[in-house]
Amino acid sequence: MSLEATAKYHYAKTQNFSGMAPQTSPDALTGTDYIAAMGMTMSRAVMGYCAFMGKIGISENDAARAVSLLTEYALQTCDKVAALRKLDTDIKPAVMQTLATYAYMDYCRSAASKKPCDCCHATGFIDADVFTTKSTMVRLPEWARDATPTKTMERQREVKEVVRVLCPECKGKCVVSTACRDCNGRGRAVLRKETQNQGVPVMGDCKQCGGRGFERIPSTEAYRAITSMTDVISLATWEKSGKAFYEQLIGKLEIEESWANAALNKVTA
Repeated sequence: MSLEATAKYHYAKTQNFSGMAPQTSPDALTGTDYIAAMGMTMSRAVMGYCAFMGKIGISENDAARAVSLLTEYALQTCDKVAALRKLDTDIKPAVMQTLATYAYMDYCRSAASKKPCDCCHATGFIDADVFTTKSTMVRLPEWARDATPTKTMERQREVKEVVRVLCPECKGKCVVSTACRDCNGRGRAVLRKETQNQGVPVMGDCKQCGGRGFERIPSTEAYRAITSMTDVISLATWEKSGKAFYEQLIGKLEIEESWANAALNKVTA
């Protein structure tokens, strides 16, 4: 039994916990056994199990607990990085918690995720310059009234105005998809050079997203978040050592998830 299979036990649609008839079910374990297996897995790999439960939207408490555990791990290992070792003791926990939060957000992101629209700053509207035609009635002078029976004449002029229009990126929804625009979230796209050489469509990993199918959270966002707390870490230092530590936190969540998956398979085997 894998971690993905545990999601159905949290959204049971029938009275039977396993969702199968006892007479035809090939499973040797009952619903109570699966509950016990998930409890044992959580006790053995608590970070990975909580991170996955929060990732698929089962429990917000598990997501908060995963971030808390990742923060503790960051505090234990951050002294190995010289740039983070210089942080004050009263600032370091807040910085580690911020890095852990951004790492967990990047870990949870997928092709189905949404992000705030950068074009309209999540407002749904943008300011655009438009030109409108304004008409005014002008009174003719005395010498021009002999040529025309009217005493007034319409005059038109183009006026530049700033109006609020619907955002073209999000269509007023304030959020956009994180799926890669080249492969549309599939992770695979047509390789143009190979296709031209062979004469037939050749599929391969998308070069834009690296085969992930979605856009990751830029590490500079995490850097901007921690610069509001302290100015000890410069951008060059962040790119040299801080970014690697941030990527290590993301990898830690993925490793813990794989451990939780292995532990659940071992318990239910």
